[in-house]
Amino acid sequence: MSLSFDPDSLALPMGHFIGDHLVAAEGVIAMHRPSDGKAYAKCPVADADLVDQAVQTAKAALKQSNWGGIRPRERVKALHRWADLIEQDAVTLARLEAVSSTRPVGHLVEGDIAVSAEQIRFFAEFADKEGSDLVPTDDGNLGMIMTEPYGVVGAITPWNFPINMAVWKLGPALAAGNAVVLKPSEMTPFSTIRLAELALSAGIPAGLINIVLGDGMTTGNAITGHPDIAKVSFTGSTRAGSAIMENIARTGIKPMTLELGGKSPQLVFADADIDRAAAAVTASITSNAGQACVAGSRLIVEKGVAAPLIEAILKKMQGIVPGPTWDAASQYSPIISDRQRQRIDDIVAASVAAGAECLTGGRPMDGPGYFYSPTLVAGVDQTSPAVIEEIFGPVLTLQTFEDEEEAMMLADHPSYGLAAGLFTSDLSRAIRLTRRLQAGTIWVNRYGRSRDHILPTGGYKQSGIGKDLGQEAFHANRKSKSVLISL
Repeated sequence: MSLSFDPDSLALPMGHFIGDHLVAAEGVIAMHRPSDGKAYAKCPVADADLVDQAVQTAKAALKQSNWGGIRPRERVKALHRWADLIEQDAVTLARLEAVSSTRPVGHLVEGDIAVSAEQIRFFAEFADKEGSDLVPTDDGNLGMIMTEPYGVVGAITPWNFPINMAVWKLGPALAAGNAVVLKPSEMTPFSTIRLAELALSAGIPAGLINIVLGDGMTTGNAITGHPDIAKVSFTGSTRAGSAIMENIARTGIKPMTLELGGKSPQLVFADADIDRAAAAVTASITSNAGQACVAGSRLIVEKGVAAPLIEAILKKMQGIVPGPTWDAASQYSPIISDRQRQRIDDIVAASVAAGAECLTGGRPMDGPGYFYSPTLVAGVDQTSPAVIEEIFGPVLTLQTFEDEEEAMMLADHPSYGLAAGLFTSDLSRAIRLTRRLQAGTIWVNRYGRSRDHILPTGGYKQSGIGKDLGQEAFHANRKSKSVLISL
């Protein structure tokens, strides 16, 4: 069966998923398809009362199912069944995601969806393998550090990788024994709703996963400020993360995991494999049209190899052809909205006005949809808008350096520290500089995540608090208590 599909004939699950069914709701927010700009649906907005209904449903489900207290292996088996159903339903999930998002359908089945199923299995196995600790005390006492679920976790996910980001939140929270009330982006809700339906089919008790649709101001604030939400997990912009912190502080204290913005450097030294570096650098900024927090948007290259590296990158960028997300042959994504595309163009124009030069691109692409041309901007310094701002688009800046110290100075960003790339054949340099780079994830002679789910992700500075993925994500969904028993 071909993955390509007619977007106008696709049945869309619209409504809030609470308990074991879709709750019909009137659409409020106009939705436009990024690939052609067509208005095709309206997303409802859950108010505080409906969010409370979802939270109370989650609390009741936890109590009735004893999800956090049952034999842990039962949680493992249910989560594995869920992962199996996700793989079996991959074509439907891919189409539901592709129609509303920037993810080409051909990238989803073997990419996002397969990885998401793997991540659920990864987190599932922690349920019966990670527990409490018996700690050393004197002979007259017994000391323990016990862990237990938080209860109801509130989660908010972005539009750029809808299924994958939902699984980052749902997988570890459920494995750790919690229930979840999750708000997907109002621009890309459909695949997340389908995930919840599949979880129910897998035998995960009804009410443990509740999906409420809406915007950040109304629905998001209702989640993060709800007194019965015990922990919050969010992926998105630094600005939105700051607003969430403020709302939590205003309405009550609770732990949070925030994976936020980035402006990640990629350092290329003269001893690097230039062809390998060019392929990695180009892919990092053109994959999903640069709409990723970890996008490697700042190229910092040693002067002696700048010319051949630039030539290789330009050749790759100029060969990119856009296509709608519902075409299985498409390889290049649209921008999520016309507003975001205009923001990208404004930042590029401001940088050019300040003295920068576009070596390629620097404009919206012709044709339907919200496509923006892959762009390489030279002649920038540390004050350029294209260097300072998180653009969230296919815009790569170019700077050169003479030595390691200058490279480190250029790499350090005043606000962000999410990820970094380093290309060199010198192992000593690689070790030395990975210790100095201020970023939560550093890739050497590659750029981008693999399927090594054990590696956590999270940032320094304003790029976030806490970690997603890895065992850290599981532990972040359980709280601990110290127990000392006198014998």
